[in-house]
Amino acid sequence: MVVPGADWEFNEDVAAVFDDMLERSIPDYRKMRESVNAMAIPALALGVDPVGVNSVLDAGCSNGLALTELDQYAKKNGHNIQHLCGMDISEPMLEKARLVDDDRYEFTHQDLREHLTFEDESFDVVLCVLTLQFTPVVHRQRIIDEFARVLRPGGRIILVEKVIGATNRLDEDMIGIYHDHKRTMGYTDEQIERKRLSLEGVLDPLLARWNENLLHGSGFKHGDCFWRWMNFAGWVAVK
Repeated sequence: MVVPGADWEFNEDVAAVFDDMLERSIPDYRKMRESVNAMAIPALALGVDPVGVNSVLDAGCSNGLALTELDQYAKKNGHNIQHLCGMDISEPMLEKARLVDDDRYEFTHQDLREHLTFEDESFDVVLCVLTLQFTPVVHRQRIIDEFARVLRPGGRIILVEKVIGATNRLDEDMIGIYHDHKRTMGYTDEQIERKRLSLEGVLDPLLARWNENLLHGSGFKHGDCFWRWMNFAGWVAVK
């Protein structure tokens, strides 16, 4: 188990235990992943690329797990993804991701706070799962704008974020229930508190409706919340 230091970072220690950490820390984690994959599938059949290439971008891909799971899910449902691209700012995470032995996969070091290097309308699906929350709020609308730019017409963004409760009272209730969940997964009160302190100033969640406003502000349509567990939520929106 990783013991957080003063400030949270996605370093070698976290990369080594990342999958287990997600399973134990994110409530309803398997259902969330399955729902993300299911909501991505309709965009993979668009065939709008001139050469018929389906392409997925995972912004904040960490160790590549989300891409490989979507790839497997797509194959089970009769779709073949020709290009799976992951970007992340953490080199230790990218080292893990690049272990995939498949030339359809591409992993690149990029900072979401900077202009994305991809051309306009390059992807059918953009995944942004538990990533935007780690970027400064001032950059988030521009980041969503960039996702809209690189998506093809009819393409989809899948956004999953930790969120704040609608009122302080409800937020406290949901955080308490979340901490109870972490205790059932083997975390001690000391570990929960150390993790909380290490994330202060690093993870900055918004109200659910503020995330929806970001999607609307970038011109996405047909947006909806497809998954929520207390203070975690997922949305899909169509360009």
